[in-house]
Amino acid sequence: MTDVQNSLVQHWVGGEAFAGASSRTAPVYNPARGAVAREVALASTADVDHAVSVAAAAQPAWAGTSIAKRQQIMFAFREALNARKDELAAILTEEHGKVLSDAAGEIARGLEIVELACSIPQLLKGEYSENVSTGVDVYSLKQPLGVVGIISPFNFPAMVPLWFFPLAIAAGNTVVLKPSEKDPSASLWMAQVLQECGLPDGVLNVVNGDKEAVDALLEHPEIASISFVGSTPIARYIYETASKNGKRVQALGGAKNHMLVLPDADLDLVADSAVNAGFGSAGERCMAVSVVVAVEPVADELIEKIRSRMRGLRVGDGTRNCDMGPLITKEHRDKVASYLDVAAEDGAEIVVDGRGIEVDGEADGFWLGPTLVDKVPTSSRVYTDEIFGPVLSVVRVTTYEEGLALINGSPYGNGTAIFTNDGGAARRFQNEVTVGMIGINVPIPVPVGYYSFGGWKNSLFGDAKAYGTQAIPFFTREKAITSRWLDPSHGGINLGFPQN
Repeated sequence: MTDVQNSLVQHWVGGEAFAGASSRTAPVYNPARGAVAREVALASTADVDHAVSVAAAAQPAWAGTSIAKRQQIMFAFREALNARKDELAAILTEEHGKVLSDAAGEIARGLEIVELACSIPQLLKGEYSENVSTGVDVYSLKQPLGVVGIISPFNFPAMVPLWFFPLAIAAGNTVVLKPSEKDPSASLWMAQVLQECGLPDGVLNVVNGDKEAVDALLEHPEIASISFVGSTPIARYIYETASKNGKRVQALGGAKNHMLVLPDADLDLVADSAVNAGFGSAGERCMAVSVVVAVEPVADELIEKIRSRMRGLRVGDGTRNCDMGPLITKEHRDKVASYLDVAAEDGAEIVVDGRGIEVDGEADGFWLGPTLVDKVPTSSRVYTDEIFGPVLSVVRVTTYEEGLALINGSPYGNGTAIFTNDGGAARRFQNEVTVGMIGINVPIPVPVGYYSFGGWKNSLFGDAKAYGTQAIPFFTREKAITSRWLDPSHGGINLGFPQN
């Protein structure tokens, strides 16, 4: 297997490494060391055009490949990915910084979608109605779109690509995937493993790049759809640009996820959940809980329980059995840390300050420890912005209704959670809250693979959510066929308008 972690990370096109014509590169850091680990090639528009042409050339033969063969390749990929997950986890930890246990969890969730793709014969079944009119049958076919584009973010370098390409490929499409240039090696690794599992050359292609590569995909006439996960401003741009160019789009945007805590909740469970959901993966996930909405009189007791658990968290190199790793880049770490100054200026109380903590790692790593901020004004940018780091805010309210109004007033609608022992309150919440994914005593309500992932409002733009029941309709087009086979006794000419 080609070493995807050479000093220069190239593209993967047509089943082999592809240098591309562009000479531009970008650094790929090891965030725990604060040092450049390698460079990644940045594709030009011409490089993307080449990858798309290769994918387009491979698509007819792949679409003509039996569903049984496609299923067998997905099964083989599932087994290979599971057997070599430690290898992939090490790549994630080196380039993203998340601890090895978190990397393993990311791969496990991605495997769910590969397993869903293994059921592709069932997912591609059409419908059949016999004798809708005398001697006339109607049936439907689900056929692939052609070449599809995927643009994935830095925070889940394996899981988010796995949300899309297994199902797109199993449905008969070919793929051009652009991973984040901050941690590209996981996508290259998976493409090579899929080739070893029997995937034909050109079916899955990986181009590394920045905005030039993104725009080339959005504007390319042979790209039929775009799947994207990232921030809300970029998701909106992706949706508007790709739609303008005639593509179907699923663009998953940002979040500001709230956890509503009612006075009857189990506060030990809440504290555990807030720490896990707020600081896992250093808060760099769109399903992180970033706001605890505490219905009084529980806030003081809850904050003390959260603070006591934070004391035991070990921050450091993800390979050293720590609880939380670094942030992805120095610039992002500095931006997240700057919100603590904003909090102080806006009158919030910094309960736990993650700046300047002792870490089990290199001094130059991009470190910021778990941070807890109480009494955050809802007018503060600490509350309104998607910080995307290990900063957990507490907002105090007096009633359930006040907490619900706060959540529903957010421009985001990705995920939310309620913690309560009152079934009636939970049922009311799930019906009244304007958010796409809801947890009841569950802090990160990411659906299992056969349900779809996606939010409401400014957290989702486009035609469909990711994976699950909405994936196959997104990656296929339906044909409805009306058929009649005449027997020798058929009638004569009739120019009248058909009445049935």
